[in-house]
Amino acid sequence: MTYSSAGQLVVGPAAEEDWPVISRWAHDEGWNPGINDARSFFAQDPDGFFLGRLDGEPVSAVSVVNYGAHYAFLGWYLVRPDLRGRGHGLATWKAAQAHAGSRTIGLDGVVAQQDNYRRSGFAPAHSTFRHTGVLPPRGATGVRPVRAGDHETVAAYDSACYPADRPRFLERWLTTDGHRAFVRFDEGRLTGYAVIRPAAGDVLRIGPLFADSPTAAEALYGALAEEAGTAQVAVDVPESNPAAMALAGSLGLTPSFETARMYTGPIRPVADQCVYGVTTLELG
Repeated sequence: MTYSSAGQLVVGPAAEEDWPVISRWAHDEGWNPGINDARSFFAQDPDGFFLGRLDGEPVSAVSVVNYGAHYAFLGWYLVRPDLRGRGHGLATWKAAQAHAGSRTIGLDGVVAQQDNYRRSGFAPAHSTFRHTGVLPPRGATGVRPVRAGDHETVAAYDSACYPADRPRFLERWLTTDGHRAFVRFDEGRLTGYAVIRPAAGDVLRIGPLFADSPTAAEALYGALAEEAGTAQVAVDVPESNPAAMALAGSLGLTPSFETARMYTGPIRPVADQCVYGVTTLELG
């Protein structure tokens, strides 16, 4: 099905098997997506991924993934470097954005594109800084790996920290090959959870890292440090949670890559003080 065209460009739906090419583009841009992320992404909304093609070859991409009736997230906005400046990205963007309908759309925008996003109706909410480094050994009191029986509890906790319920996504995210998920309980109550996963370039990505307090977040970091060993990790920390920024710095992680969370409209209340690391820059 054709959604739009610009010259010879044809924009249409993408399948999961198309996505390794787009992941390579993202890696070349320094985004460093997780190796197996697409499985969880397509599980949430298999109709939310779009490619622009010239003579059948992919040249542009974007995703607009719907979460329920009120919220969508836009990501993977990419154009092949040798074909930029020809309108292919904008044509792909416009065709895909209709998939969200009347939903509020969120995105994480790189600094160079934020003015363009403002002109498209997105308003900034807060900055996010990717922090990287090797995690020092830490205690992990109350932390253990996620079990199948935890999924409903984790989904309820996640819903307080994210603008939409996403149990279908989480079911895959917690169990995908290579993903290691941890929960922290205090006197039988869930006080946080975290996921670490392999990414290109021998870096492990952390996300989400949601916790009730710096103490709970530090304990989860302890489990992640044990899992990572001497490998580099990367976590995207929202500036809207000063305690999260301070904790990342105290662990020796260095801020580098900056984005801005932006929205086209209102979102439901989110427990910002519990977000120590966002899930992904691609799907929120």
